[in-house]
Amino acid sequence: MDTSKIKEHMDVISSDRKTVGKVDHLEGSDKIKLTKSSSPDGAHHHFIPVGWVDHVDAHVHLNKPAAEVTAHWAG
Repeated sequence: MDTSKIKEHMDVISSDRKTVGKVDHLEGSDKIKLTKSSSPDGAHHHFIPVGWVDHVDAHVHLNKPAAEVTAHWAG
């Protein structure tokens, strides 16, 4: 996975085409930190492992459905 393609404010989209957040920045080389404002509660940053990324174009596309992402993200 080429993490250099992941940029701030990109939408993060689940495999079932739901937006699960926006990129705040990369945390180290293995996690994507999402913005607080894109969190369902608006109060916490959440982290998504880079291993969940399927591909990156104008958005970050994940290989997991939204329910699985939100059930297992860290933060």
